[in-house]
Amino acid sequence: MATATKIPHLSPREREIAGPASQQGRLDPSREAKDRLIVALDFPTAEAAMALVDQLQGTCRWFKVGMELYYAAGNSVIETLRQRGLNVFLDLKLHDIPNTVAGAVRSVTSAGASLLTIHAGGGERMMRAAAEAASVPGAPRLLAVTVLTSLDAPELAAVGVPDPPATQVLRLARLAQAAGIDGLVCSAEEVAAARELMGPAALLVTPGIRPAGTGANDQSRMATPAQAIARGASMLVVGRPITQAADPAQAAAAILAEIATPAS
Repeated sequence: MATATKIPHLSPREREIAGPASQQGRLDPSREAKDRLIVALDFPTAEAAMALVDQLQGTCRWFKVGMELYYAAGNSVIETLRQRGLNVFLDLKLHDIPNTVAGAVRSVTSAGASLLTIHAGGGERMMRAAAEAASVPGAPRLLAVTVLTSLDAPELAAVGVPDPPATQVLRLARLAQAAGIDGLVCSAEEVAAARELMGPAALLVTPGIRPAGTGANDQSRMATPAQAIARGASMLVVGRPITQAADPAQAAAAILAEIATPAS
């Protein structure tokens, strides 16, 4: 196996964006829209993902590597993105016993991702173990996934959660906050309440973003980019509206323009 290239983890610019700071909440005019948009590389191969990255070079700075791509390409795709000076959101949604999740956090730290997800549903002990594992220099910031944006109230009830999504999100947010997790992944429907609960320093990442006029696909709780930012989202994850667009760079530029002028 080839030796992994050593890559510096966080530049000063990344520390400003992804590190603990009081500016980590609502949109600050001094921070560029490019620091708010994460493009989801939901592809089965590194080659397909990097072809999209090539089209967005110079337009986007942040890219999400999820389970589909990570299981196919491993840390090498993260290293390739970092070598290009791009920032990586590693969306693995870790969920297991505390010791196993802590070990997984330690294992991926060397890859150079700036953000990493765990499932808040794993409980406070699991999240505390993950936070401790991520306390070393160079480790990614941790985000706790609350309720997937594909789930609605009937689906939650079917798995034994009788409360509406918003109630469950805030319940899990309190656990994540107590465990020392840096922020949340939550839908735009809950992000305002999560912001009020967690304060301006929390990093709130919102998926399920659909620009006006685009299809819902498999999302149940979604919003436009402007709506999500206005409600308190720190960063937005956008996939198919960009990756399946006829002109991905143009689609991304339109979303960036909407982020820069959020709805009131």
